[in-house]
Amino acid sequence: TFPIDLAKTRLQVQGQVGDSKYREIRYRGMLHAIVRICREEGLLALYSGIAPAMLRQASYGTIKIGTYQSFKRLLVDRPEDETLLTNVMCGVLSGVISSSIANPTDVLKIRMQAQGNVIQGSMMGNFINIYQQEGTRGLWKGVSLTAQRAAIVVGVELPVYDITKKHLILSGYMGDTVYTHFLSSFVCGLAGALASNPVDVVRTRMMNQRGGALYQGTVDCILQTWRSEGFMALYKGFFPNWLRLGPWNIIV
Repeated sequence: TFPIDLAKTRLQVQGQVGDSKYREIRYRGMLHAIVRICREEGLLALYSGIAPAMLRQASYGTIKIGTYQSFKRLLVDRPEDETLLTNVMCGVLSGVISSSIANPTDVLKIRMQAQGNVIQGSMMGNFINIYQQEGTRGLWKGVSLTAQRAAIVVGVELPVYDITKKHLILSGYMGDTVYTHFLSSFVCGLAGALASNPVDVVRTRMMNQRGGALYQGTVDCILQTWRSEGFMALYKGFFPNWLRLGPWNIIV
């Protein structure tokens, strides 16, 4: 699903009135973005930033699963004693911790996705460039937003999944089957995308900016985006965001 994620990033950074590089609306939607990028930059451009993305999943996924299980064992001794509230609390905490630690890989991924295949260097080259120009703070830019997004996604998706699955089974139309799991996963992915997309747009823009010339902080980024592009600008890239969350939830 990485080309979908790249299209999401490109859709979210375009249309910024205060940034001449990203002011133009180049893409009308996810499919148009994928086709145009492939035509203008080549097929490999759809995988710009794949290296830090893989590194992120390796680090983020490992830390998240490890801390999630550890937190659960701290609160309850037996798996059968777990409740929805326990799982949500543990999921939020593990998501915040793991996403915060893996934040530099997110910054690298977004920068490489936004700049495309034309001027892109290697992952290490981009890492050194960010560190030399912006210091350690540059690698942890947007870390609070990353943590907020992780908390929102987990905090919304787990209850929605449980509620949807419960109602589908109780309705009598579907039993406790793999199809019920699929449908519940897509519904909770929709809820997660609706709740987290505004934070995701702001996070992407904050991580992608060099220095701090355009946005002075999270609130400033929200206000500037809303004033210059309208409220719906906070939902740029919503469809690819949902498309990624749905399959991810089914696999998990």
